[in-house]
Amino acid sequence: MFIIENAYLIDGLNNPPCVTQVKVEDNRIVEIGENLERESHSIIDAEGKTLMPGLIDAHCHITFDEPNSNDELFFHRREGLSAIIAAHNVQKLVRAGVTGFLDADSVFDVGVDLRDAIEAGLISGPRMSTGGNALLTAVGGTAGRLLPDEGRRGYGKIVRNRDEIINETRRQIKNGVDWIKVHVTGLTPRQKSSGEVQVWSLDELKTVVDTAHELETPVVGHCRNASSTRDAAKAGFDLILHATHMDDEAVDAVIEYKTPIVPTFTFQANLADYGEVVGASQEIRNIFKSEIVDSSETLRRAYDNGVPLLCGTESGFSITPYGEWHYRELEVFIKYLGMSNLEAIQCGTSSCARAIGLDGETGAIEVGRLADMIIVNGDPSKDICVLGNKKNITKVFIGGEEINLSDLPQITDPPEWRAGTYGSQKLNWDLVNQEQ
Repeated sequence: MFIIENAYLIDGLNNPPCVTQVKVEDNRIVEIGENLERESHSIIDAEGKTLMPGLIDAHCHITFDEPNSNDELFFHRREGLSAIIAAHNVQKLVRAGVTGFLDADSVFDVGVDLRDAIEAGLISGPRMSTGGNALLTAVGGTAGRLLPDEGRRGYGKIVRNRDEIINETRRQIKNGVDWIKVHVTGLTPRQKSSGEVQVWSLDELKTVVDTAHELETPVVGHCRNASSTRDAAKAGFDLILHATHMDDEAVDAVIEYKTPIVPTFTFQANLADYGEVVGASQEIRNIFKSEIVDSSETLRRAYDNGVPLLCGTESGFSITPYGEWHYRELEVFIKYLGMSNLEAIQCGTSSCARAIGLDGETGAIEVGRLADMIIVNGDPSKDICVLGNKKNITKVFIGGEEINLSDLPQITDPPEWRAGTYGSQKLNWDLVNQEQ
């Protein structure tokens, strides 16, 4: 039992900040106000600091371990090591102020085991909601020909007909997933449309939703074109990742069904703004920046019409390493969608609670909610980027328990964990002569 006093409170519900006291008993917030009865409560003085809900990352691939390519992800991972390394990496999220996250698809189905280990107290980590393997048709997803025509690879399971859709959905729910994920769009070698191509029919999408909902399990879809977003909303999806390249029909559908969206612009923003640092071409940087710019107006229109927007970062790739960029989506929402800092914070906290199955239970500093909170140097209501410096995260509480934020041990990659290369270019005589 403790009281945080002199805190500059941002509640995560878009209310004006104020200086107040917050009382926590057991794992919940029990009182907010001035001159609270101290009784036997310990006191935490937060003078000059901000108290706010912990961030919730609604799109984080905790089992991927930051690959540089799909080749590395699909062919250089081992099941046991994936789980062990994920248990290390998940602790980086807490140190960045993350108290909850959704990992919608995992390699080898290890997400369920990681979540259970966190909940059992075997390792320290944020609240976690997880899927199993993403469902894909034989057309594939974003990995193209690296995906097989049937079976499993990496994070994906190929389903070829209605029976396989139903059986795989039921299998994953039997094994304990919180979500079923569907790759509604993918890439093909000679596609003519922008973004990605829809690779599921509306009837197939409805089959997934009906099967999962009958077993009280929500469905999330990777949708990177207009028709996929429209059909996912019509089919009854509970969450849509990306929803880029929407047209009017797609926007109308998500507004009609109030389908929450996780735009996940952090990956694109990092490549657009910092791609030169990691050797990305100007062409790919321009493509990713255009995806943000071109989709901002439709996403803002959906938001203004009551569609919840959630913050997710696609953390888990080399361009979005764990513990580094979990605040960035809030910054992108402010810059490109024109949100206020408090609106963006709401998108990254209380709105995101639905992604971990705790809508109304966490994500806000409000009487009755779980005490998932962070104390921060600086004022994110004026400068959201203070959340990007881990040194500013001074305390993290999950369920009222203060988490140890001491430095993690440095680790190295196990043998054959990364995709090796001989170099970045072909060694021909022209290159040799050029260097001489």
